[in-house]
Amino acid sequence: MATSKIDSLRAAALSLIVGAAATAAGGIVVQAIVQPATHVAHDRWSYPWSSSALIPLSLLWASLHVFVFYGLLGLARSGLAGTSRSARLGTALALAGTALLFVGELASIPIRNEHTDDTGATIVGALFAVAIVLTAVGFLSAGISTLRTWLWRDWRRFTPLSVGITACALLGLNSTHALAAGVALYGLCLIALGIAMYTETSPAADTSMLAASERIA
Repeated sequence: MATSKIDSLRAAALSLIVGAAATAAGGIVVQAIVQPATHVAHDRWSYPWSSSALIPLSLLWASLHVFVFYGLLGLARSGLAGTSRSARLGTALALAGTALLFVGELASIPIRNEHTDDTGATIVGALFAVAIVLTAVGFLSAGISTLRTWLWRDWRRFTPLSVGITACALLGLNSTHALAAGVALYGLCLIALGIAMYTETSPAADTSMLAASERIA
């Protein structure tokens, strides 16, 4: 891989690692510290935070999605998932899901005082659900393509698929008090993907190698 492409990939990887690490840390803090100590009712959209605290926190979470988005954009452009339709579609869906998570965080601010069954909260909750579905399907598709192309031949090749599997778990945890733990695990898998991208130095941009891998797949 050309030096400029490696540098670009590593910049994206660092962005992904930063966003993912903060996401994982936030999930752990919420699950282990904030939720056990909160006095906010479970049926409030802002739970476990107060409505006033949710404003800066929503902005923070939204900013983390920007870091993750940039990292995933680097993955999509690198060709490490392959050039097949499933690879392109997978990375595009993962990017779309991440972008919708960003929108959902911002949309949480005006409905922070609502109950979870209020109309506004229901709409924003559905937005998050769609975002998670897109992310899960995208990473599963890209993850399977990554396994088939063999551009990564060690533990790295499993990292996109692990993110997809974790995103699927988030769907089941979305309405439970264990959601923060699922978010932490999702963040950890994204960290692994970021590390895989950062340490990748194989000739992924070598068209002959890529074409051969696609024919085998």
